[in-house]
Amino acid sequence: MPQVKVFGLAITLNPIKKELSEIIHNCFMQALQYPPEKRFHRFFSMEKSDFYFPTDKSNKYLIVEISMFEGRSVEAKKNLIRLLIMSISEKFEISKNDIEITIFENPKHNWGVRGVTGDELNLNYKIDV
Repeated sequence: MPQVKVFGLAITLNPIKKELSEIIHNCFMQALQYPPEKRFHRFFSMEKSDFYFPTDKSNKYLIVEISMFEGRSVEAKKNLIRLLIMSISEKFEISKNDIEITIFENPKHNWGVRGVTGDELNLNYKIDV
């Protein structure tokens, strides 16, 4: 049950949030065989005074942070990153240089979901892809 946080400038991020969520979710379904009914996306739209970034980035700069259970293959995670970068870049005409993605993996027992720890959940999808 990956949780996604997207950070960007409000002037850039706010107009594309809905479409960006669709793209992110489609990439998760394709790369990780993620179920269509699961979506956990949060958007952090910031003012320029709250978002400092390197001078080689434009105002379209996005940071995507993904937290998920450990267990997916290296190739599945690389595929997810590639799909996200390609899809976001093409759809919104954002330079690949302006898209950064980080995946944070945690043991299932470090999650609390639906009143139990993640290792006690009965999931309707595979983690080991």
